[in-house]
Amino acid sequence: MKNVAKAAAALILVLAATSALAVPPGKTVEWQTPNGKVVFSGDVHAKKGLKCADCHTKIFKMKKGADVFKMSDIYAGKYCGVCHNGKKAFKAMGNCAKCHKK
Repeated sequence: MKNVAKAAAALILVLAATSALAVPPGKTVEWQTPNGKVVFSGDVHAKKGLKCADCHTKIFKMKKGADVFKMSDIYAGKYCGVCHNGKKAFKAMGNCAKCHKK
């Protein structure tokens, strides 16, 4: 019975960990904006040494679409702007085409 309980606990941990992944390496998430489609690449960010937990849930919620923000928020250093400030990563302001694709 102990082994069954341990196996069940391990399974729960694995399922919780996989459901907590935001956009893991090899995956993308896309959304439409008035300025063109934005594609977030898990690969690009992972290659920079980032892990999902670096941004989720500190900056973004885990559920797709749960965060609603504007470019003014990013320019103010919120959401993507936490890193995309010209110091840690390319500055969002003035680099529209790096994220927005017409």
